[in-house]
Amino acid sequence: MPGDLLRPDGTPVQPLGLGGSKETRPQMIDRAFRLGIDYFFFYTLKFSGLVDGVSSLCRRHRQEICIATGTESRELESLDSTLEDALLSLRTSFLDIFYLEYLAPSESFQDIERALDLVSKWKTDGRIRYLGASVHDRDLAIRTLETGMVDVLMHRYNMAHRRSEASVLPRASELGIPVVAFTCTRWGSLLKGHREWDRGIPTAGDCYRYVLRHPAVRLALTAAQSIRELSENVNILEEGSMNDAESRTWSAYGDLVYGDGTDAFETRWP
Repeated sequence: MPGDLLRPDGTPVQPLGLGGSKETRPQMIDRAFRLGIDYFFFYTLKFSGLVDGVSSLCRRHRQEICIATGTESRELESLDSTLEDALLSLRTSFLDIFYLEYLAPSESFQDIERALDLVSKWKTDGRIRYLGASVHDRDLAIRTLETGMVDVLMHRYNMAHRRSEASVLPRASELGIPVVAFTCTRWGSLLKGHREWDRGIPTAGDCYRYVLRHPAVRLALTAAQSIRELSENVNILEEGSMNDAESRTWSAYGDLVYGDGTDAFETRWP
């Protein structure tokens, strides 16, 4: 079974986290926290609305929230400056998770290991609590997990993208490494239906519940674009686990949406 993700106060994080975008406004962060969300992720400090909102939360509730960010850079100086810039912008002395983002098979694994080694030292320094890796490629995800340095894996997983169920997710469970699922709605395409499907279209909540049904997945990321969407998505925190019948239905739907795996969404990491 995967390990848990804990807030600084030792409480397990909620199963739904908010991933920011350039449209995210500070008031959405405050509302998300009041609705029960305690995990906040942003790719870049350019998402100023999210950063400002999380910074405000830090002043009042730092021990009650989990803050995650990272970088695609593998350069050691760039890694360090990214961390320091984030700490300064958020006005906090530590981050909860720092991800090496979008690790790719085209990279030198030696460079990846060097970056992992640097970031792992920040845990000893108290500047981060967990070392994370964000990987699409399944073979690389497993190889990265098996370095023994990664605490959290962020990985693409949804109704249509399920091949990780045969490899990455079981290995993460074996190693006790929690998985954060992203692209849970497959960039919104799962919410649009399919011409050959007549049994109803899943809601965003259905998409999050689907990925959370897997025992390896500890948290699903939502990228709600409004407070209304956010409120609707948070309702999954009050719903029970997805049953086997629901799971089979949405797996069949995902197969239709995925098709032959040759569309624009599948060209690099089928």
